[in-house]
Amino acid sequence: MDTSGNSAFPPVPNPASSFRLPVILSVVLGLVTLAVIVGLCVYVARRMKLSIVTEPVQPKPSPVIKFWEADAPTMQKFFLKLAQENPVRFTAQQLCTFTENYNTMLGRGGFGSVYKGQFPNGVEIAVKVLNRGPNKSIEEQFMAEVGTIGRTHHINLVRLYGFCYDQFMSALVYEFMENGSLDKHLFSDNKKLEWDKLHQIAIGTAKGIAYLHEECKQRIIHYDIKPGNVLLDENFAPKVADFGLAKLCNREDTHVTLTGYRGTPGYIAPEFMLKNFPITYKCDVYSFGILLFEIIGRRKNTNVAGNSDSLDWFPKQVWEDFEKGKLMQLTEACGIEEKDRAAAERMALVALWCAQDSPDMRPPMSAVVKMLEGGVEIVPPPKPFRYLFAVGNDVVRAGSGSGTGSGSTTSGGTNSYWYKETTPVMAKYEITVASV
Repeated sequence: MDTSGNSAFPPVPNPASSFRLPVILSVVLGLVTLAVIVGLCVYVARRMKLSIVTEPVQPKPSPVIKFWEADAPTMQKFFLKLAQENPVRFTAQQLCTFTENYNTMLGRGGFGSVYKGQFPNGVEIAVKVLNRGPNKSIEEQFMAEVGTIGRTHHINLVRLYGFCYDQFMSALVYEFMENGSLDKHLFSDNKKLEWDKLHQIAIGTAKGIAYLHEECKQRIIHYDIKPGNVLLDENFAPKVADFGLAKLCNREDTHVTLTGYRGTPGYIAPEFMLKNFPITYKCDVYSFGILLFEIIGRRKNTNVAGNSDSLDWFPKQVWEDFEKGKLMQLTEACGIEEKDRAAAERMALVALWCAQDSPDMRPPMSAVVKMLEGGVEIVPPPKPFRYLFAVGNDVVRAGSGSGTGSGSTTSGGTNSYWYKETTPVMAKYEITVASV
């Protein structure tokens, strides 16, 4: 054996070192694989987050609604409102239900009875049940009311909701007026209405009649203007009612042909008393003038004195006080406060113009409204009531104007026959409207 270290055989390799290399390679390969997997996961996660943030969420498809289905509720309301503009024909059973078997009576007269009722939606109504009889007067009254007020829509006219007509019943369904008729407030002992409210009632009533005469497609003559036919709502706004005597006529007609007279004694125009005298829409103007006298005095136009042969006719007293220049004292005697006496004096002048004997001398209701509102200076009226002293066509025609009363000139310029276009300021500085 050679102990010098120079052996003839090569060195034997160490088994531990040969085993270490594959282990390192496998570890490195695992780490690389893990890194690739983690990188892929991070990449995928970022892509998913980006898609969630930037891509909008698509809503679920909703059922398609056709445009006529979408507008159906609106159109239904429109058609319902359209139907409500015209009178509805009710059955007798419906009216019995509305009035709870006619439980509450509001009033009774020669025409029939009026009952309070209510529609299912809570709207209060007044049902006027007309008396049936052998004559045709009730039937004519029914047709007159439906044929006239049924085609009008104005804030100062009572509204007709509908009617009932069958073999047993004739009835009219009106809006309910909370404060009843004007006569109950004028002629009662407990006079609660202040003058300003009465003044507004006069103006509103005039506007309602002006609409009937001048704004409807066919002129409507009421024939029975009086405080009992002026109804007051919850705010005491006036509405002209009771068109049982009303008549339609063309605007071109200068007069209408009537047999007998229409209206209530005390309010009837003098032309009704004269044989073969033409009747015009100005008969309503006369009746309105008498109504104004009653508002000023808060009393009926005629009172019977202690002697039954002596009549206390208030319109005649107003004229006599006007002639003496004592209208202001008259208004004071009627209990009108100082702040309201100028308006009351103006109303007295309007009443004297409306009550002229000649229909041509009476102003149209549109002029009456202007005079009552106070924006014009009223021309002093001529003497009315001449028919009381001498009845005849010549007397009634005396003093009449051209027929329309418009276009006449006065000392104040080119104004209407009954008033001057002026204002308090213009009057103060003596300014007049220029003539053309």
